[in-house]
Amino acid sequence: MPTEIEMMDQLQNGKLQVSPLSLRLIQDQPVINETGNFDALVEISWVGKTARFIVELKSISTPKVFQNAINFLKSSLLPQGYLPLLIVPFFSEQQLKELECQGISGIDLCGNCVLIAPNKFAVLRSGAKNRFPSSASIKNIYRKNSSMVGRVFLTVSSYSSVQGVCAEINRRNMLVRYGVKKPMSLSTISKSLKTLENDLIIGRKGDIHLLQADKLLSKLTENYFPPETRTIIRLKVPQTRNTIMELLMNQSQKLDLPVTATGISSTSQYSVMQRGDLLSIYCTNVSSMLKSIPGNQTDRFPNLELVETKDERVFFDTRDDQGFQWASPIQVYLELMDGDKRDQETAEQVRSLILMNCQQEVQL
Repeated sequence: MPTEIEMMDQLQNGKLQVSPLSLRLIQDQPVINETGNFDALVEISWVGKTARFIVELKSISTPKVFQNAINFLKSSLLPQGYLPLLIVPFFSEQQLKELECQGISGIDLCGNCVLIAPNKFAVLRSGAKNRFPSSASIKNIYRKNSSMVGRVFLTVSSYSSVQGVCAEINRRNMLVRYGVKKPMSLSTISKSLKTLENDLIIGRKGDIHLLQADKLLSKLTENYFPPETRTIIRLKVPQTRNTIMELLMNQSQKLDLPVTATGISSTSQYSVMQRGDLLSIYCTNVSSMLKSIPGNQTDRFPNLELVETKDERVFFDTRDDQGFQWASPIQVYLELMDGDKRDQETAEQVRSLILMNCQQEVQL
């Protein structure tokens, strides 16, 4: 990842070019005026037409840094005859479109650019791959256990402190309550919050609050993967569904084992779609649960499925209904989105519910 000093060296040595245009450095000393400090002045020419630009250099292009740079260039008083130009290691397709929409030029070190000089030229070049992946993918906090940091903002949208976020996450983690897993640390949560802030999903002015629930939900969906399972047992139990649920609750309490319905089996809790007769359950020890469950193991028309896993995500934010634990609406949504077309259509009902609850949280 190049530093801003190294990026300036490329400008000074003529290594930053956007062929067939010609770029020439005019001044490489900081340009200071009433509204802020700029990094350089450059001149760009194409087929006999020349335009001058004032440069803002950034060594990273996270959504927050990118947006702040755009806001700075839009609000700054530029020297007469100069246009704004942002230079970063890499622009995404979306960022190039945003630059074009805002009328701001941009060049990255990978070969992508949007150059706008009214009445002179307009050039858009995209598709070059990111040669500096760390500039776009810091740490994937939407994929594993750290995804619980994002998930907790979809249940409670604002917190007064990092400690408050930490307490809420660990309170909602069933495996922590049962002593199966250690509480999430403050350092892990702080790092995740930093990424969420850089991605403009949360804000940290005053309190720590959710800004874009729909974007957060999309990030969680894009990065979701099913829990790692150890054992899956399917049974035909000669009992009604309610009786099976009572047996599971009793065994869970007796053995002090966490048990919750899977997201798919919890679908009817949050949507009008009815699943089949199969009740699918996550638990941390299948063999212990089996001791008090009458039934025959079979793959032909089973009505109970026991899935052994210690994945904290599936036990996070479960919802109690008369002692039985159902998966959170977020886990339901993610499992449905990982399914077939019918499941994904049902997921839209759950998504609407999640976003509506977030909106109500913000209004409160």
